[in-house]
Amino acid sequence: MQQTADAVIVGAGALGAATALELARRGWRTVNVDRMRGPGEGSTADSASIVRVYASTRQMVAMAVDAVSAWTAWEEYLEVPDEAGHAEYLRTGSLLLKSPAGHHEEAVPALAALGVPFEEWSAATLREHLPLFDVRAFWPPRPVDDAAFEEEPTRELAGAVHVPEGGYVNDPRLATHNLTVAAAARGARFEYRASVVEILATADRARGVRLADGRVIEAPVVVNVAGPHGAAINRLAGVEAGMRVRTRPLRHELHVVPSPPGFDYGTHGLQVSDGDLGINFRPESGNQILVGSEDPPCDPLVWVPDADAHERLPTQAQWERQVHRLARRIPSLRIPTAARGLAGLYDVSSDAQPIYDRSDLPGYYMAIGTNGNQFKMAPVVGRMMAELILACENGHDHDRWPLRLAALASSERFDLGAFSRRRAVAPGTRVSVV
Repeated sequence: MQQTADAVIVGAGALGAATALELARRGWRTVNVDRMRGPGEGSTADSASIVRVYASTRQMVAMAVDAVSAWTAWEEYLEVPDEAGHAEYLRTGSLLLKSPAGHHEEAVPALAALGVPFEEWSAATLREHLPLFDVRAFWPPRPVDDAAFEEEPTRELAGAVHVPEGGYVNDPRLATHNLTVAAAARGARFEYRASVVEILATADRARGVRLADGRVIEAPVVVNVAGPHGAAINRLAGVEAGMRVRTRPLRHELHVVPSPPGFDYGTHGLQVSDGDLGINFRPESGNQILVGSEDPPCDPLVWVPDADAHERLPTQAQWERQVHRLARRIPSLRIPTAARGLAGLYDVSSDAQPIYDRSDLPGYYMAIGTNGNQFKMAPVVGRMMAELILACENGHDHDRWPLRLAALASSERFDLGAFSRRRAVAPGTRVSVV
C-alpha cells in the first residue's frame, strides 16, 4: 500500500504535532508516523511540562515569551475545539535560586533585555514568602551517602530571582492531543503503531519513508521529530556525517512526594530551579510536589544505547538522591519509603541545545536534541520548523544565510542559525536540563 503527502513527520509528540499544525495552516498535506499508540505517548508523556521564561540567552527568553503567549490563550491558538477537553497552563510563577551554578547570572540580563517582569529576592524575602524553605546554601550538591551531606551550612543563599510568569502545563499528553485535533481539522493525518524502518531517498533528496508493516509513504519532505529515537532516524537517513552536533537518549527520573504537613504545595507552590541542590521542582495536583534532577556532577548521567529498551520505573538510588536533596530545602517534607514517579528518556545533544535545522540531504529536516526542556516551546518550534521548511524548499540557502524569524510577542527576531547541526560545540560542555 502506498500513500503520498507533502511531508512525512516522524514523531507525534508535542513538537511533531505542532509542526504538523503549522504546516497544515500553510496548506501542506502532512502525515505524522509514530511507533506509540497515540499522540504524546513517548517522551512527551514523560515531560515535567514546565513552562519557564528565564533562560541563558536573550533569544531563548524571547522564544519562551512567544510560547507563553500561546499557552495562556491555548484554545485561541488552536482555533479548533477538542471534545477530550483542553490542557491548562497553570501559572504558578517561577523561582530561580541563586547559587554558584550561575544560572541566574545569565538569566537576569536576558530577562532585563526583553523587559520580562522579575524581582530579585534576598534570602530574607525568600523566607518571608516561603517559610517552609530552608534558605541556607548547601552548595555543592552531594550524594546522599557523602559524609558531608548532613553537615549544617553556615551561609545563606545569595537570594533568588522571582519571575511571575511561569508554571506548568497540567497534562502534556492532552496538550498534544489538542494539537493533533487542530492539525487534523486542517487535513493532517496521523498514523500510530507505525515504526519507520527506512528513509527513502535518491541521490538528490528525501523521498519518503517505509514502515515496518511494508507500507510506503512518498513525500518530498521528511521531518525527524522522533525524540529519543532521533539519532536512529538520522542514521537511517545517512545524514550524521554532515553534523557537528549529535544526539543520544539520556535516562531521566521524575519523582512525586506529598506536600509537607500544613502547606498545600500543589495549590500554593512555585516552580523552582534550585541549582544550589541540583534539583528542580514544581507543584503537582493532589497536594504533591514533582521533583527532578538538574544533572549536577553528583548525579550519574545514564546514557541509553537503545531507546526501545529502557526501564520506565524509577530507581531507589535516584529517588534517594533527588528527594533527600528536596528535603534539605523543605525540612518538613515527609519522605515515603517507596519511590513514586517515572523514568523517561530525554533526547540530548552534544551541547544540550536543540537542533532545528535542515540536513545535508535535501528535503530532510530535524527538530531533535530537545534536552527535556523544549516541551514548553512547542508552539514556537512548530512555527519555526514550518517557516524553515518552506524557505528551504523555495530555494533559500539556510546554511549560508540562516533564516531569521520575527517573534510574535516581542520585537525580537529569532536567528535559527543558533540551532544549526554544524555549530561548534565547546569542549567540556556539561549536560544539564537547564
